[in-house]
Amino acid sequence: MLYELFIAILFLFSCESAPTAVTKKLILAAGTATATPATGFIDPNGKTLQTRFLLPQGFQRTKADSNSFAAYLRSLPLKPDGSRVKLYNGDEKNAEGVYDAVVDLPIGNKDLHQCADAVMRLRAEYLFEQKQFDKIHFNFTNGFRCDYSEWMKGKRIVISGNKTLWKQSAQPSNTYKDFWNYMEMVFSYAGSLSLSKELKPVSVEELQAGDVFIFGGSPGHAIIVVDVAINSSTNKKIFMLAQSYMPAQETQTLVNPYNEKLSPWYPVDFGETLFTPEWTFSKNDLKRFLE
Repeated sequence: MLYELFIAILFLFSCESAPTAVTKKLILAAGTATATPATGFIDPNGKTLQTRFLLPQGFQRTKADSNSFAAYLRSLPLKPDGSRVKLYNGDEKNAEGVYDAVVDLPIGNKDLHQCADAVMRLRAEYLFEQKQFDKIHFNFTNGFRCDYSEWMKGKRIVISGNKTLWKQSAQPSNTYKDFWNYMEMVFSYAGSLSLSKELKPVSVEELQAGDVFIFGGSPGHAIIVVDVAINSSTNKKIFMLAQSYMPAQETQTLVNPYNEKLSPWYPVDFGETLFTPEWTFSKNDLKRFLE
């Protein structure tokens, strides 16, 4: 009984499946734009985030080390221009005026890869690619820290009543399949509430790729900053966002519903409130992964 209650609580702190009243207004304001609106900032032949999305005149992408999280995000593979977001069950996402492109990464066939999950997944994929396995760890909603380094040893999670424990139950292994099984366990027991507690607050003036706008709660949501550019003459900074949502779905780059001329870029000086197609954040919701 306690186990079922724990699962129910976890889902309460996941992304909301239906838009809030404010979100509905945003979708209406975005009009009937298609998944790939005609803007001057999209190169339909681009196969990565950096090559697909062009910059407004006078802007340059911020510098990023080739092994940085920012560089990883800019190199994310994208599905062909015009592709539709697929849900975990193969259905298409029914949402116009929400996204410009679809990240070409598999999400599995379970209803797990939702909002905070997509953020954690991108961070973990980067660390896995860099072989920084000891840095891959996330907290469950109940506070239990789930380290991939323990999973690599063949240990697995056991939930007994209100306790969460490690138990040796497999041979040590570190394949991508092992990594994905670990991530699905994280998706099951972590969410926007737990992730928001792990990240440190950062001001929007210091915004950089890899930062996260996150509201941990019921409902909650999280979106990740995937690219940043700056105009050296004016010091104006712009950024791009990506998200997943409910039900579990592919990660998508977001349009800017309130500035079609700048979309998919967002200005850092957006004011007190950041309006995105399916959620509204405060500027104080910006946080960063601890190194």
